[in-house]
Amino acid sequence: MTTPIPVIFIHGLWLHATSWTPWIELFGDAGYAPSAPGWPGDPDTVAEARENPESIADHGIDDVVEHFAGIIRTLDTPPILVGHSFGGMIAQKLLGQDLARAAVAIDAAQIKGVLPLPLSALRATLPVFKNPANKHRAVSLTAEQFRFAFGNAISEAESDALYERWTIPAPGKPLFEAAAANFNPHSPAKVDTANQARGPLLLMTGGKDHTVPETVVRATLKQYRHSDAVTDITAFPDRGHSLTIDAGWREVADTALTWLRRQSL
Repeated sequence: MTTPIPVIFIHGLWLHATSWTPWIELFGDAGYAPSAPGWPGDPDTVAEARENPESIADHGIDDVVEHFAGIIRTLDTPPILVGHSFGGMIAQKLLGQDLARAAVAIDAAQIKGVLPLPLSALRATLPVFKNPANKHRAVSLTAEQFRFAFGNAISEAESDALYERWTIPAPGKPLFEAAAANFNPHSPAKVDTANQARGPLLLMTGGKDHTVPETVVRATLKQYRHSDAVTDITAFPDRGHSLTIDAGWREVADTALTWLRRQSL
């Protein structure tokens, strides 16, 4: 029997790892060995995360990368990585370090070298940036803030339901690090985009995403122009940042599965 390929799902800011549960079930049925570990300090449940925000606070990009690298080192074979938002950035960093066989980065946070900074992205992250002390804190969104940042392409009722089900406080540090990336030669948001030997990468973008607009993802694609490794992009014109958890998640997941099969994975 062939050993199933492990798939590690990496969540982004403000969503708990259990938000990947439908994806885990789908990928398991497709013959993979999926899991969704939390970020360092993440409690096991949404309720615990809301009650203990201090456990989540002050973890930066490098902390999260090393956390998942440690998980990968326990595996018998390199995994496929599927990341959303900052999880998409983490997946790209790990792929660039040759720790994964492939990666799917969905609405991935901008990496070093990406210059566009749309106004909607600034507004979506304002709850963190409005106070410099938030760099070392965990910050929660209100339902209204979540609706702008995640749920703008779905109904208010669905957005509010997703907010109640999946949202947790998020560390402010990764956002501050990403914001300063182009001024820091050693930024943790830097990805080895020139790696010729890395596995294939699929970038996904939602055309109505306020938090990581399509212009950011397409600028990310250009950062890979010096590598001949497979780098593809797929756009969902009518989707927002909630595309991994809202009622249309299956289309996104099926697109990822189809792409992986095309890569013989």
